[in-house]
Amino acid sequence: MSTMQAKAYQFTDHDIVLSDYDTPYVLRVRDLPIEQKPREKLALLGPSSLRVAELVAILLGVGTKKEEVLVMAERILKEYGEKAIIHETDPRKLSTTLDIPFAKACQIIASFELGRRYFTSHAGRAAYIRNAQAAYQYFKNMGSLQKEQLRGLYLNSRYQVVHDEVISVGSLTANIVHPREVFRPAIEHGAVAIILAHNHPSNSLKPSQADQDVTEQLVAAGQLLGIELLDHLIITSRGFKNIRGEVL
Repeated sequence: MSTMQAKAYQFTDHDIVLSDYDTPYVLRVRDLPIEQKPREKLALLGPSSLRVAELVAILLGVGTKKEEVLVMAERILKEYGEKAIIHETDPRKLSTTLDIPFAKACQIIASFELGRRYFTSHAGRAAYIRNAQAAYQYFKNMGSLQKEQLRGLYLNSRYQVVHDEVISVGSLTANIVHPREVFRPAIEHGAVAIILAHNHPSNSLKPSQADQDVTEQLVAAGQLLGIELLDHLIITSRGFKNIRGEVL
């Protein structure tokens, strides 16, 4: 028997070490079972079986180097809101706000424009908003948004919605919310009145001083233009509060 000391076994560690242990692995579309991949699911079960995010993922086709396509689709809907994105018409604004490629923003807007034209040409009826409760029902889905968003509903003389626009994304201040951004769509679409709404991700229904200042500023601007600001709602997952406190 050899008296030489045996050399210890050594092996190469082939494990991949992540620099950030808190970052979970993101399941990609290619990792999903065939029957759960959006395109295959569409072909197998039809479009009605797909979630909105899956439909948007099919529309986008592929993601980017930093974001997988299904993750991107889900984030787009969560941050912008399903109802709001349907009415968005500016691809540059959508691209900047959501930090997505301009080409993908164009794809989204073009698809919804096709749907909107078909709906309009087939006796589609716009919503009528006659009171704060009806406005809240229209804006209700904003309560789940993760970022603060200001939206405007633009009405004609019959209280019919003629346009819906995301005016700004971010904290509501008089410096960010300029009257021209609020009233420009009203002039373009021939609206006579506006109802504003913004969400509080904190779930607080209490208007801030900035909320009140912006509302007063916009009421005054509307009086000069002859376009009335009917109401301004705060939306949360718990309900709503109308800042103006007036019955429409």
